[in-house]
Amino acid sequence: MSSQSRLDRAYENAKVIPFDDSSKFILFSDCHRGDNSFADDFANNRNIYFHALQHYFNEGFTYCELGDGDELWENIHFETILRAHKNVYELLQKFYFNDRLAMIWGNHDMVYRDPKYVKKYLSSFYDRKIDDDVPLFPNIEYHEAIILRHTNTKQDIFLLHGHQADFMNYVGWRINRFLVRVLWKPLQVVGIADPTSPAKNYRETKKVEKRIKKWISNHQNQFTIIGHTHRPRFPEAGELALFNDGSCVHPRSITGIEIENGCITLIKWQIATTDGGTLKIIRVPLEGPQKLTDFITE
Repeated sequence: MSSQSRLDRAYENAKVIPFDDSSKFILFSDCHRGDNSFADDFANNRNIYFHALQHYFNEGFTYCELGDGDELWENIHFETILRAHKNVYELLQKFYFNDRLAMIWGNHDMVYRDPKYVKKYLSSFYDRKIDDDVPLFPNIEYHEAIILRHTNTKQDIFLLHGHQADFMNYVGWRINRFLVRVLWKPLQVVGIADPTSPAKNYRETKKVEKRIKKWISNHQNQFTIIGHTHRPRFPEAGELALFNDGSCVHPRSITGIEIENGCITLIKWQIATTDGGTLKIIRVPLEGPQKLTDFITE
């Protein structure tokens, strides 16, 4: 099956979520939440991410995660990740119980495409304090793709991780997972990056983007938002409508995409220093807001 066929299948089987101009979404991807070890890239930005999530929960946003939320290549068991970042999952649980959580699986959490796996490991967890299982995300569903469909304009916004355009990270993901666990995780600790990852290899990034652009152009410039490459992307109105929310493992910052008031904005959260020498976490718009309707094609 070609990358174009995989993208077709993801679109055809995507979960449809209706929305309108009063809806508010925050899109993050590639958090790669790990075990809080030296190999856990997420650990450096965990406080920035948690603060941003608190903001979006309090402001009534729906949280959409476009894959690779949990780092299940380097880590075998989700329980290890949960213990390392329990406060994050408690906040995500609040989104879930308020019906404001939508999850997509990527290549690093590809195991979540199996509903049985999700039910077994994410429905509940063992709480040592009370010596019993307690609910975490009971009956949660992970999707390969999601379509946000505007109730008035009928515009579709196609959300997916993007590894459908990357053969070894979709079809051969088990091989890459093995290599990461055995080879690249130990090397990462001493600062050697995995050259097979699109996030750390510019040539691989270009290949993935080229294949997805081809699919978009063959589907009437279908508005599409991906992650996977970790490279933020925000086209101008009239250009090919391929967006990328970046990642949560940039050095000293996280990036994401907001959809609010019928507009789309690429944002960054980072630590800044005040004139008095106090550190604080701030939100910085990078691109937009741009009207969603600027990308509608006839």
